[in-house]
Amino acid sequence: MTQFSPSAFEAFIFDLDGTLVDSNELHVDSWDAAFRHFGKHFSREALRAQIGKGSDQYLPEFLSPEEMKQFGTQLDDYRSKLFKADYLPRVRPFPEVCQLFQRIHDDGKQIVLATSGKKSETKHYIKLLKIDDLIEAYTSADDAEHSKPSPDIFVTSRDKIADVPSDRILVIGDTRFDLEAARKAGLIAIAFTCGGTNENILREAGAIAVYRDPADFHSAYLNL
Repeated sequence: MTQFSPSAFEAFIFDLDGTLVDSNELHVDSWDAAFRHFGKHFSREALRAQIGKGSDQYLPEFLSPEEMKQFGTQLDDYRSKLFKADYLPRVRPFPEVCQLFQRIHDDGKQIVLATSGKKSETKHYIKLLKIDDLIEAYTSADDAEHSKPSPDIFVTSRDKIADVPSDRILVIGDTRFDLEAARKAGLIAIAFTCGGTNENILREAGAIAVYRDPADFHSAYLNL
């Protein structure tokens, strides 16, 4: 594809955290607090660099195999409960998500959400964004064997899209892990920088186009 045009696609798979909702730094905060609770200390830069992965992929970056066996599950459960109680209520949508989805929906195109987050968080975000009647389905980490950067979540999401070939499905994410997972799933991807990742990193990871946020992409979509 020499020139990117959203109109060429018949279905869209959107990541959630950092793409549609401003949550990435809150995830860094919650992971930092959870690791410290278990006596582990890491720099915020190191914690931030792995954001975009699900906990099954995130934890092994910081814990040894022995530590994973000893308290990996407990740490994951603690972090999940902490995020839900103290951080999830502070997550806010990025601008114009609902308007963008409404336009895509009005054009007769399908939308599926695909996130490495938990199902409970996904349901909360759908309600927060007011997009329940604008999406076909969603896939969370609970629906796949492995989270991003493995392709499982995007493969499952692709299978929920009816009668659209893979080269007419566009993935939208905000981290290199979204782009890696999309590539492994055989899907085309673009990226937003609102999650905090530099545009050059996103392009090097495979994004065919990069936008600031949903509002920026909405503007481009409106101007087709």
